[in-house]
Amino acid sequence: MKQYHVYIMASRYRGATYIGVTSDLNKRAAQHKAGDFKGYTYKWDIKLLVYFEEYQRIDDAISREKELKKWQRQWKFDLIETMNPSWDDLST
Repeated sequence: MKQYHVYIMASRYRGATYIGVTSDLNKRAAQHKAGDFKGYTYKWDIKLLVYFEEYQRIDDAISREKELKKWQRQWKFDLIETMNPSWDDLST
């Protein structure tokens, strides 16, 4: 069964963040690290995978992504720190 991920990338501890959805988390994290996306993540040097959630259905993942994007900055930081208090890079 296919897995979908909502993920948060960051530039540094409590720095700029980006929230996205993917069906291949390792590949997507590598793309961000390589600078393959020349938009927001490239401009702000967002390369650290600091948080993710797994979903069975793409609709659920997209819904969660949209919800998180509306959150206040501090709420996102608090969420990241529930899984990753030191903001380590979780990509393999």
